[in-house]
Amino acid sequence: MYSAKSFIREFQILLEKIDYYRDRLLFIFVKPYWPRVITPNHLSFFRIAIAIILFIELFYFKNNDSTLIITLFFIGIASDMLDGSVARGLGKVTRFGEILDPVADRLLILPIAIYSLFSSHKWLLLIILIFELINFLISTYAHRRKLFIETNIYGKVKMLLHSLVFLAILINWPKEPSLFFIYILWISIIFLILGIYIKTSQLKTLLKNKNE
Repeated sequence: MYSAKSFIREFQILLEKIDYYRDRLLFIFVKPYWPRVITPNHLSFFRIAIAIILFIELFYFKNNDSTLIITLFFIGIASDMLDGSVARGLGKVTRFGEILDPVADRLLILPIAIYSLFSSHKWLLLIILIFELINFLISTYAHRRKLFIETNIYGKVKMLLHSLVFLAILINWPKEPSLFFIYILWISIIFLILGIYIKTSQLKTLLKNKNE
């Protein structure tokens, strides 16, 4: 009988194939032209710096200059689209990088999510923050147990949806986010939950193997 678990697995394989071909497309540029002095971790630290600047501009200086905010956020998104492919294409995948990358992603999205959802979509914002916190705590627990869990494809899709939707919301700011964008953010929570499910399953397997 065709189960929900089988569907999730097949859907995951499809998404991983798409991500594989995206990598191969970026490798055309990355392998011959990427400056070797710039590592994937540099891109992640750069994204964290952008996140800090966004926090300061939005919540300390109350800066409503959409051009500046959109430009910073877009540069952050671009760095996220590149760092994984650069790491895989140049053989620079590290455990530290696998930990740093999702932290940088969450920090980049956080100020924009609060800025655009807090006034009229508090429940959506709260649910996203709760599941992101759960995701972070699982990763932190695995790290403390010296267990390595790679970012799964559902996490990547969630980040892509958040990046595109929040960029679109910023472009239309100060108009209220359209229901279309809000629906996509609700859909992104499904990918977030699936990512947590896969991560939890991997963690259980690693803990079982470690204790045997």
